[in-house]
Amino acid sequence: MDYKETLNLPRTEFPMKADLPRREPEILKRWGEMDLYARIRAQSRGRSRFILHDGPPYANGHIHLGHALNKILKDIIIKSRQMAGFDCPYVPGWDCHGLPIEHQVDKGLKAKGLKLSQVEVRQRCRAYAQEFIGIQRGEFQRLGVLGDWMNPYLTMNNAYVAAILEEYGKFFLSGSVYRSKKPVHWCATCHTALAEAEVEYEEHKTPSIFVKFPLIKPLPGMAGDKPVSLVIWTTTPWTLPANLAIAVHPDLEYVLMDAGEETLVVAADLAAGLLSQWGLKGKVIAQYPGRALEGALCRHPWLERDSQVILADYVTLTAGSGLVHIAPGHGQEDYDSGRKYGLKPYSPVDDNGRFTQEVPEFAGQKVWEANAGIIELLRGKGKLLGAEETTHSYPHCWRCKRPIIFRATEQWFISMEQNGLRKKALEAIDRVTWIPRWGRERIHLMVENRPDWCISRQRAWGVPIVAFHCRGCGEVFLTREILDGIVARVRREGADFYFAEAAADLLPSGTRCPKCSQEEFAKETDILDVWFDSGVSFAAVLEANPELRQPADL
Repeated sequence: MDYKETLNLPRTEFPMKADLPRREPEILKRWGEMDLYARIRAQSRGRSRFILHDGPPYANGHIHLGHALNKILKDIIIKSRQMAGFDCPYVPGWDCHGLPIEHQVDKGLKAKGLKLSQVEVRQRCRAYAQEFIGIQRGEFQRLGVLGDWMNPYLTMNNAYVAAILEEYGKFFLSGSVYRSKKPVHWCATCHTALAEAEVEYEEHKTPSIFVKFPLIKPLPGMAGDKPVSLVIWTTTPWTLPANLAIAVHPDLEYVLMDAGEETLVVAADLAAGLLSQWGLKGKVIAQYPGRALEGALCRHPWLERDSQVILADYVTLTAGSGLVHIAPGHGQEDYDSGRKYGLKPYSPVDDNGRFTQEVPEFAGQKVWEANAGIIELLRGKGKLLGAEETTHSYPHCWRCKRPIIFRATEQWFISMEQNGLRKKALEAIDRVTWIPRWGRERIHLMVENRPDWCISRQRAWGVPIVAFHCRGCGEVFLTREILDGIVARVRREGADFYFAEAAADLLPSGTRCPKCSQEEFAKETDILDVWFDSGVSFAAVLEANPELRQPADL
């Protein structure tokens, strides 16, 4: 007896085996022949809209698991909202400018020994990005993601670049954009400033040294003929040529220690441990609060220059000597402290990470290579108390994976204070319901302490920072008339003309400097940080596309 004949089961043509490698392409082909996305849009017309705004992936390389997770989750949300009765258009996009693409193009040019103009480099970068947009589009479609794949937004398209310049212009013309010499993350390999988001932290081995700065004039209460030195600790010996000050905490106690042939000043709570570490014996002969040391002058360990003692609340006792070496041209905290005391951001290091002629002993040397020489110089002059190696978390370039430096250069910034940007951002954070709740505290703290945004990059593949420098007085300016003219040309031609033409060809006839009335100008050559590109997608995509709207739901 065949028991199968006794079972009352439904019959189906649905295959019992998935056989997905064969069937998935068949399904996708059928969707394409049906023009499924367009049919869904037509059927949904008139419904309430649910807008998911796609943060653009970078047009470089094949997609990976992170891309797949991102797109599949978005596809689930869109399809579920669509089936729940909403109209859910999905416009994908790509982030097209920036260093990773230019880096790939540069590698190809170097391999062939080619040297191209900025415009030619930009053309090759555009072609490279376009190639990978096509590759990634096919890979995303292969995942079954539905969307307007033939009409994506691209940050390199003329209309998008014009929108970027419009938004940049709003910041500039309202006084929020300024140019200043400040220490920024600098990659000496890629020759450009980096945003915080472009910095990765890796374990890195560096020297750890204690250095004596001889006190020029005794402090009140000091007696005796022994030389007195303030002791600093640093893991970046290469920044010592740029030292301009020594920071102490105003409320910490510091001691004067008789160490035999000399007298040393360190934090009171660290004194015993430091003497043991240096193999010295000594006794405390005086004690001072940090604020009593303010204004004292020390001699640089080997340069004919003085270093003044300043106060800083961030000095701690977690490591070192309780006295911090201050180089305003090589650190954000150093820069901020230096400004309070009128110290300029001095940085004798060039774009390649090499010392300039301002440091003759090490001119031409890469800063990392100079560490050993600086340590030997200090030892020879009797200014080195201790030296060892330490491993700690250190910033690296996200692209070349090499250690970066803090270096003061002329850069463009968006002010967090001008026009109340920080205040507005914090108020917006408070209007949001955060899940989990600790997310609010985290983002609030980040925005509250965020420095001004460095928006400039020293590369070719990106959106130009449109501004002009007067050759007479150095005034930097941009007017609404000039901006409108350049934006109109960008909409028609793209931005390559800005890189090819001289300032005189970009400016309206008869343009004069608003400060000195001269008529000779140089154009700005930096480009915008690519995070600015994606950051204005609300204007370039949501506000510009009639199928979408601002704000998006997700």
